[in-house]
Amino acid sequence: MDRPFRIIVVGGGVAGLAASHCLQKAGIDHVVLEKHAEVAPAEGASITIYPHVVRILHQLGCLEAIAQCGVPHDRAWTRRSDGSIAGNSGLFNYLKENHGYDVLPLERREFLRVLYETLPNKNLVRTGSAIQQIKHLDDKVEVTLRDGSVETGDMVLGCDGVHSTVRSLMWQYAEQTAPGLITEAEKNAFVTYWKCLIGIGPPPDKSVGGKNMSDFTLVHDTRYSFLVLAQPHCTFFFVLFFLNKPFPAHQRVRYTEQDAEALAATVADHPLSESWVFGDLWNNRSRGALISLEEGVLEHWHHERIVLAGDAVHKMTPNIALGGNTAIEDVVVLCNHVHRMLQRQGGTRPDLSTLNHMFAAYQTERLDRTKFITNISGMASRAQAQTSPLYKLAAWLMPRLPDRGASDQLAGLIKAAPKVEFVPVQDFAPARVPWEDRKETGQQQKGRQDGSSSLWQSPWQLLTLGATLGVATIVLTTRWAQVLPVLPGALSNDSIS
Repeated sequence: MDRPFRIIVVGGGVAGLAASHCLQKAGIDHVVLEKHAEVAPAEGASITIYPHVVRILHQLGCLEAIAQCGVPHDRAWTRRSDGSIAGNSGLFNYLKENHGYDVLPLERREFLRVLYETLPNKNLVRTGSAIQQIKHLDDKVEVTLRDGSVETGDMVLGCDGVHSTVRSLMWQYAEQTAPGLITEAEKNAFVTYWKCLIGIGPPPDKSVGGKNMSDFTLVHDTRYSFLVLAQPHCTFFFVLFFLNKPFPAHQRVRYTEQDAEALAATVADHPLSESWVFGDLWNNRSRGALISLEEGVLEHWHHERIVLAGDAVHKMTPNIALGGNTAIEDVVVLCNHVHRMLQRQGGTRPDLSTLNHMFAAYQTERLDRTKFITNISGMASRAQAQTSPLYKLAAWLMPRLPDRGASDQLAGLIKAAPKVEFVPVQDFAPARVPWEDRKETGQQQKGRQDGSSSLWQSPWQLLTLGATLGVATIVLTTRWAQVLPVLPGALSNDSIS
């Protein structure tokens, strides 16, 4: 090749920085373009890392530094609307036993900082680099930045979030080259069903749930719910409000600080325990905001030399904390495919047809699993906010199910997760449940990458109400998803607007 194969990664968040780690391990030339002036701005609240992504971070060499930024969850508490205890769970201990590592919560900003600081070559990340245009040429793409500079590569990887500029430019180009490929329905596939108060407050007195400083607490109410993640030095919180009128995500709402204060005032006196109310967190917060929460999965993850990952192509609610994990899975799988493609090329540049075949294999491997995770996330959100009589029943059942059963159900999802294929897994903790590490792609893999397994076969197991991160998750097949709908049929007129 006259020049090395090069990837232009747009977005320096969770997915973009994870992609840079993978690409540097593979020795693949790339650049990461981040529009913000800094990689880890003071935004957001927490991210929770599951054992399957812990294993990936171990492969990439950044786990030790990340593990110092948070304390693994201990107990998971479920509380009623009056703050009284409905149940508590030792699920996290069983997950560690099953998969060899804890469930680890930490501040999202700290996670980004460590991902960046542990990169072998940080010069590959350009901050203050918002993109403006993508020009498609015969054998390359040119990305023009707002400052007028141009980056040249063989493909563009869009990791730039739910309001992705790369996705918009991909759709524009698809309209020129393949009219009708991206339908209006797909352009409206991301729907805002929730608004959410997020933030970081002071550490609790012992914990909101009980005795430990790293407990997780879920508090149910009607049409809204509280997620509280305690740490010795702070408390992360999310308050989800179910909207009366959902709207397409492109009709973006930018809430003000005054909007956040007004909404927080409506739940300031809501109990989080026998001795805590939400106002104790909000009024003493170090950071807080009101944001929209979108849900949806796109059907087209790529076109020509552009491919998408993370929130740019799928968006889920935070209730089972799988959004960031799923984004990292995306870039790991894509980098595995890129690495295999370049190995097969033997030093010759892949043409557009080869790239699109590789992109299609990536989408095939990811689509069903991502839809499954997005659906169970949405079901968990609706159960916790009791958005219908069936979901209210589900919320009542959740804390009454055995911890071991829930952890074994989740094993089907966790053990099927990908790893970095070109980096060995060395000295990772032993696990009761073996990893699948399936390397085939396409149709052979689709049946199990949706998170299903032989654990999910009996009628009772098809409607299993377990707890994940102390949050009850409805583990359903498509058949049961029709009974407990996530999409518009789940909405009602008495939800919060």
